[in-house]
Amino acid sequence: MIHYLYKRLFLLLPTLFGIMCINFIIIQFAPGGPVELMLAKYNTLATNETYQKNDFYKGKQGLDEELLDEIKELYGFNKPLVYRFLAMIKSYIVFDFGESFYRKDKVVDIIKEKLPVSISLGIFSTILIYLISIPLGIRKAVKNGSTFDTLSSITIIIAYSIPSFLLAILFIILFCGGNYFSIFPLQGIVSEDFDDLNFYSKILDYLWHIILPVVCITIGGIATLSLLVKNSFLDEMSKQYVLVAKTKGLSDRQVMYRHIFRNAMLLVIASFPNAFLSMFFTGSLMIEIIFSLDGLGLLGYEAIINRDYPVIFASLYIFTLLGLVMGIISDIIYVLVDRRIDFEKR
Repeated sequence: MIHYLYKRLFLLLPTLFGIMCINFIIIQFAPGGPVELMLAKYNTLATNETYQKNDFYKGKQGLDEELLDEIKELYGFNKPLVYRFLAMIKSYIVFDFGESFYRKDKVVDIIKEKLPVSISLGIFSTILIYLISIPLGIRKAVKNGSTFDTLSSITIIIAYSIPSFLLAILFIILFCGGNYFSIFPLQGIVSEDFDDLNFYSKILDYLWHIILPVVCITIGGIATLSLLVKNSFLDEMSKQYVLVAKTKGLSDRQVMYRHIFRNAMLLVIASFPNAFLSMFFTGSLMIEIIFSLDGLGLLGYEAIINRDYPVIFASLYIFTLLGLVMGIISDIIYVLVDRRIDFEKR
């Protein structure tokens, strides 16, 4: 296993480099970069009626070459493409992501500012999904084909088919001061007087704000995981060792939790790091917009719209690096859960 981990770690850096190279090329050739956006804003300003009434209006003459060069220098586009890519990689190795083009703050500080929202949505959603889906999936496997199994399958499939943003709008109408009840806050992750509250009141206020967003994200994830757990248990329950265990006099409960559980949960437990990473970073962009939660999803969307390259590349770099690391952690969990797995021989 140690030799396998060395190989994975050795491949991590070239893999990360290749992914960043592909992303850099794709984004560079995407139409409408920051220079074009700045020129468009300048042209809009130049054609304003206020400027047309003055003698210095030069909208019809186009932009001066000196101004165009200044704008390119401002964003670093006056240097060759390869030079900019290598300079970016050199800085990213020491986690220096530079400054945002539009916010004029360090990218690291901006990401740190958005982390609490994404952490809240990711952690609580993942915990709820696993706490609900695992017992539900086991119960569905034990009661396979029963009325409970049929009704629960219909319920979770219907819940899964409802888009999370539509569910968020429904919750706002029902519980956030719409036409019915005013139970939960409409926006934000904490109240305006949060700093003045005592410790326990802060916890309650924090939970009060994230209940609805977390529920909206959780409902969609329950269906997928619960069906995965059910199918995994059904597959193990049909194997020969289960029949042998029963012939030895073990009860159904003993067979389930001594033998079937470990083997069936292997895939579910080992996939937890990647599932958590997915919930942590992707969450739901629409949920953040609807509930006015300023998280990483909204930050990434705004960065793409504004062509804020430092924020875009920093987000891609961090997400890719964590994704590769989580893949290694998943393999380690596979071995810890089932010692029979040996990646060295594969």
